[in-house]
Amino acid sequence: MTYNSCQVFITTIPIFYTAAMAMPKKPTFPPLQLLGGLSADKFCSDYWHKKPLLIRQAISNFTAPLTVEALFALAAREDVQSRLITAFKGKWSLKHGPFSSLPSLKKNDWTVLLQSVNLYEESCHELLQQFNFIERARLDDLMISYATNGGGVGPHFDSYDVFLLQAYGKRRWRISTQKDLSLVESLPLKILKNFRHTEEFVLEPGDMLYLPPHVAHEGVAIGECMTYSIGFRAPSHEQLLREFHLFMTDVLQAEGQLSNAQAAATRDWTRLPEATINAVAALIAQHTPSRTDIIEFLGCNLTEPKTMTFFDELTPSSEHKQTRKKLYKQVCVPRTTLILHSPGWFFINGTSWRVKGLDAKLLIRLAQEGSLSATSITQASPQMQTQLQTWIEDGWLIQK
Repeated sequence: MTYNSCQVFITTIPIFYTAAMAMPKKPTFPPLQLLGGLSADKFCSDYWHKKPLLIRQAISNFTAPLTVEALFALAAREDVQSRLITAFKGKWSLKHGPFSSLPSLKKNDWTVLLQSVNLYEESCHELLQQFNFIERARLDDLMISYATNGGGVGPHFDSYDVFLLQAYGKRRWRISTQKDLSLVESLPLKILKNFRHTEEFVLEPGDMLYLPPHVAHEGVAIGECMTYSIGFRAPSHEQLLREFHLFMTDVLQAEGQLSNAQAAATRDWTRLPEATINAVAALIAQHTPSRTDIIEFLGCNLTEPKTMTFFDELTPSSEHKQTRKKLYKQVCVPRTTLILHSPGWFFINGTSWRVKGLDAKLLIRLAQEGSLSATSITQASPQMQTQLQTWIEDGWLIQK
């Protein structure tokens, strides 16, 4: 069709053309090998939070970035959360690390699990970036489980979405969508009492199994193996409400005090006064949480560092003094720092900042890309540059 004939077509049906232009374009998502050729939106609409998905060679020729020796070294650290689960002679046992020694590799039926390995190993942090088709606010951590032959944690279910990526060796997975989630009593682990699997898969390096919440499953090592679990947050309503109320106690401000200046003489001094009830009801109604309160709470809550996270603070030095004068290098987000943003807001490591204009655009770029060039920083306001310097000194950002 030539340009002229296209002009005629448009002027013939202006109403339909205008309506089409007014409709926002839906984002297009390319097929992802990580999702077995599905696009991210197709995966989210058909599988996420709905049903399991087995993906063969989600990562082709995958080699575990962390060796067994390096994993055991992490298990010996006090700042790493680790657990040892054994089923020797059919008896379950659970111990918490750190572990200066572990059972022999020749011994069957044991597993060691390490939480949040992405905080300690850059390669694992980078692996998590491949799951950026789900909101960062939902991403929790990367857990690694190493097991000898027969090792596992028993049939169980999780309350969150998880991707199980086989990193080394083989593991047999059995899954079930059964409704009976009752647990065996008097065990140190939450093991299903009546597990009846309906599907079975053997995963090899690069294979991945996605499981939505409450899908019963059991993984058993076939020889030595390592599995990477990419988990997503699913806080309970009770937990969210409790933490929100704690947050509100820190931000609520109200002048004055409860008064009984209008009190009348009473014949029943043990009765709760209606005037007092009405006064407190009015006070609480005036301080009903706003949408702004909820946004700030969520941003701070979801970027709060884990309890065992530490930051490398700068010590006073000549370089430190020069940094205070000028941000002369690229600023990057280390793997220990959590960042989110919302219109007008920037959240970093459990703190909130109101931002606007160019500063907001720059901080969004920092959140999305993980870095800001020295040239970009020169465009920021003096206040933002000062704040960036403070975050660098606190170890929340680094210069390269």
